[in-house]
Amino acid sequence: MGKDKLKRFQENNGFECLFQPDFKEVFNNNYLMKGKWDLTYFKNGLPIVLELGCGRGEYTVSLAQTFTNNNFIGVDIKGARMWRGAKTVTEMSIPNAAFLRSRIEFINSVFDKDEVSEIWITFPDPQIKKSTKRLTSSFFLERYRGFIKEGGVIHLKTDSQFLHHYTKALVEANNLEIISCCDDIYGKNFADSILSIKTRYEQMFLSKGMPITYLSFKLDNKRALVEPEFDVEPYKEAINSLSL
Repeated sequence: MGKDKLKRFQENNGFECLFQPDFKEVFNNNYLMKGKWDLTYFKNGLPIVLELGCGRGEYTVSLAQTFTNNNFIGVDIKGARMWRGAKTVTEMSIPNAAFLRSRIEFINSVFDKDEVSEIWITFPDPQIKKSTKRLTSSFFLERYRGFIKEGGVIHLKTDSQFLHHYTKALVEANNLEIISCCDDIYGKNFADSILSIKTRYEQMFLSKGMPITYLSFKLDNKRALVEPEFDVEPYKEAINSLSL
């Protein structure tokens, strides 16, 4: 492990805004913050919004600064990356932002029923080869149902046309309500101020001429979710490039 990474891990332990449950806590579903994020940390009664796979935390920080009437929690497993966001929140004393270092597979172990109002999923790995690993699959949406409020909004912002179209197909197959959908938010001058935040990765994708997509929809608890009949054939080139 490099010295910089080790230093970041050590510094992470001192950030009050960064929570790092151990494996037993999340595996046994007994993490002490579950159901108590507002009571013990935010203490302001505002809605809680998650960013899953937050990376360096740029989006979480920017959302918290822009929308001060919500609390934001960035979730990721990469502590060395999350260090940047936690350090910014600490140095700038941002009261409505926090970070959680945990695998998203165990997300139900750290948030309780109706504790979360919205979820942002920004530029995740599209996981073309395995649907159950996609953060917008029925596998994960069923987990989100355990803690998101009825009709809570899921936001997907991605450079992957595959993930965008797959998620749209899944939403339609389950008769979920689409709020907004665009396959090129900048090329089509899509007007929505909530999408004005650009992370380092997004800037990189844009510099390569890659369109950025956006989809938001409501997640209800009315019925069991099913996977869509989705043709992967048009995306085989992308699949092959992943194996090179």
